[in-house]
Amino acid sequence: MNVKGIFGKNLKYYRKERKLSQEQLSENVDITVKHLSEIERGIVFASSNLMEKLSENLAVPIFAFFLTDNNIYYDNIMLARIEKAIIQNIEYTMENIKKGIFDKPI
Repeated sequence: MNVKGIFGKNLKYYRKERKLSQEQLSENVDITVKHLSEIERGIVFASSNLMEKLSENLAVPIFAFFLTDNNIYYDNIMLARIEKAIIQNIEYTMENIKKGIFDKPI
């Protein structure tokens, strides 16, 4: 995948992670939906000014738009989801341990 494709894929990922539609994000950064769609599909590349606007609006450092699957940037939203999954897993395990201890006949 080329740089435009990587940038576009990551932009789309962070936009969806923030639960923003293309219409909402394009309005927030003052571009057309068509232009945003072309960036997300890797057809055109964002200008440096637009990169700054996207970065600010999505609360993601600019470098995160250029990362590949080999070097993933974990933002606060993703880390919160990971933490929630870990806590749920621990709670589930503890409940099963308690059931195993207290449900056995003496």
